[in-house]
Amino acid sequence: MVYFQGHASPGAYSRAYVEWRINAPKLHHFRQELSSVGGVSSYPHPYLMPDFWQFPTVSMGLAPIMSIYQARFVRYLKSRGLLGGEEPRIFCFAGDGEMDEPESSGALTLASRENLDNLIWVVNCNLQRLDGPVRGNGKIIQELEALFRGAGWNVIKVIWGSDWDPLLAKDDKGLLLKRMEEAVDGDYQKYSVEPGSYTRKHFFGKYPELLEMVNPMTDDQIRKLLRGGHDPKKVYAAYKAAVEHKGAPTVILAKTVKGYGMGEAGEGRNITHQQKKLNERELREFRSRFDIPLPDEEVVETPFYRPPLDSPETQYLLERRKQLRGFVPQRKVRAKPLRVPEAVDYEEFLKGSADHSMSTTMATVRILTKLLRHEEIGKRIVPIIPDEARTFGMDSLFRQIGIYSPKGQLYEPVDRETLLYYNEAKDGQILEEGITEAGAMSSFIAAGTSYVHLGVNMIPFYFYYSMFGFQRIGDLIWAAADSKAKGFLLGATAGRTTLNGEGLQHQDGHSHLLASTIPTLLTYDAAFAYEIAAIVKDGLRRLYAEGEEYFYYLTLYNESYPMPAMPEGAEEGILKGLYKLKPATRGKKYKAHIFGSGPLLREALRAQEILAEQFDVAADVWSATSYKLLRGDVLRTKRWNMLHPTAPPKLSYLESILQNEEGVFVAVSDYMKMVPDQIAPWVPGGLTTLGTDGFGRSDTRSNLRRFFEVDAELSAVATLYALHQKEAFPASVVEEAIKKLGVDPEKPFPFYL
Repeated sequence: MVYFQGHASPGAYSRAYVEWRINAPKLHHFRQELSSVGGVSSYPHPYLMPDFWQFPTVSMGLAPIMSIYQARFVRYLKSRGLLGGEEPRIFCFAGDGEMDEPESSGALTLASRENLDNLIWVVNCNLQRLDGPVRGNGKIIQELEALFRGAGWNVIKVIWGSDWDPLLAKDDKGLLLKRMEEAVDGDYQKYSVEPGSYTRKHFFGKYPELLEMVNPMTDDQIRKLLRGGHDPKKVYAAYKAAVEHKGAPTVILAKTVKGYGMGEAGEGRNITHQQKKLNERELREFRSRFDIPLPDEEVVETPFYRPPLDSPETQYLLERRKQLRGFVPQRKVRAKPLRVPEAVDYEEFLKGSADHSMSTTMATVRILTKLLRHEEIGKRIVPIIPDEARTFGMDSLFRQIGIYSPKGQLYEPVDRETLLYYNEAKDGQILEEGITEAGAMSSFIAAGTSYVHLGVNMIPFYFYYSMFGFQRIGDLIWAAADSKAKGFLLGATAGRTTLNGEGLQHQDGHSHLLASTIPTLLTYDAAFAYEIAAIVKDGLRRLYAEGEEYFYYLTLYNESYPMPAMPEGAEEGILKGLYKLKPATRGKKYKAHIFGSGPLLREALRAQEILAEQFDVAADVWSATSYKLLRGDVLRTKRWNMLHPTAPPKLSYLESILQNEEGVFVAVSDYMKMVPDQIAPWVPGGLTTLGTDGFGRSDTRSNLRRFFEVDAELSAVATLYALHQKEAFPASVVEEAIKKLGVDPEKPFPFYL
């Protein structure tokens, strides 16, 4: 498995062309994916080229951390007996500038701590970023060497090419070595763009002995002294040493020149990244430098060249790929469908909890515990937790399935005498990642893509503080979508007013808004255990029995209350995003509808009682489980109607269930108003939304819900005001209700507090 450096994608396409995997028209349409002949994507994107690219790598820093957790996940599967045969080796190619990203170096010690000698990194040290030197006044290779050695990695440096070996052999006094150490990276960048005479004067000329050493060499020979990363012999030796090393991961620090081969057009220059074309002279120089068999008259046409299919060169190349078991990169789905739990396996979660109270987090953990016992999928579930298992009530799983550790448990845990002690085991099933959401998400991606990379269907359930998901590691979640990862993201302790006592940094009221930006993510804000059971059941069927390539996001809460039984016929609405939970009592003068989500659905139910008892309003209460799915379905339907103007128009699910409803519509949730606003244009007569816009606070739930104006009383006021706007009654009725329900009309707007 190879994590290619993202900006090297043209090289991968070129090789694929030489291997007769990609044709010339596709190459001519590089970065023109929508062309009629089909193009190729700018960078590695499995979502865009699902048969070619394995990993999305162009967002700097993500490939390094993902490769570490991929190598670790391979070991996890082997330890649990789920992966047989020869162990895959993971290569990751990164840039020296990319190593400044926190994700690049943040998990280095995990790789050494777990002895991941199945992992090899190659850091391309061309000494340049886009704008200038990586460390113009220093030496990035030495800096990286110290970093990796300190983290316990095996370090191989490939700095000087073979042309330097005779000079180093003559360096009896160590002056050449000294000069190499003295010159900073900014100097070496300058040497790469200047003629040999400049290097002779400014590098070797500092010491007379060195100048004398290179006297027999021409300026052209000095100019062509190779950096180690461009010398095939040195590179081969480095790879050989890397694959033979045991007990620790290896990094190869290869010194190169950015734009190598471009000559004056961009080799080693700060503008290399922006260089798009070569002129005729530069093309001829490139042709001659790399011995490409093209006559002068063809060079100006810049044709793609490859040896004929039946040539010895092509046949040798294809035979080698055959012996190496396939092309690289290549993405093939190899996992077989799973037999997932049937409806009967979820029955206990559909019946309700009677008088027993529980949170949706607790209900989900119980569902997970039941699934872990399933004969077919139980062993394939991968619980992932960033050091919050006890917070989420998952510590019961410690003893049941164990925490994965390649060393087992070499100590007696302090809580060994308790029932739920911290139990580490070599074949443990839980990935307890510690305080690293980036690491945990990388494990989710590794587990969620094992169906394609390792031929094994694994089912990740990643539990985390919902605030620390999209807000903290949104780029990795985007990469999961690009990777076509499967599984369940479970944003626990959700809701800006439900997670009481934690305050501004912890209370999530916007993750559903951020989640709405990811096309292949199915998002749900469930209120009851039966809703979660229905969603998980359908998700397992779609992902692992039917083979669909999506992933799920469910927000879970820590507020406990009795769980009702699932109403008859509710399952379709749960999955599509909206269903009528509790119709109002008939015989009232006014009609309304309240959409509720998560624990705020209970505030909607309380508002229903207030409106009926005090204001003669019959308000139906609906459970809105997914505004994102409702919006997506409407957009799909509206688009079809627009492009088929003469055909009978179709109705979206949302429009079909609301078209015959009368009255006003109000939505309340523990998230920002923009979440339910996603469907506002298609709700008959418009939608009044209540939400938790603003920074969180530490307080009781009731105080927080009044502060953010999402409690039952404010829901009732919003419903009455919506009726007033439809001229159902005068404004004085609303004003009287505000007084009667104890609402402070002069209270500051929480969004700006």
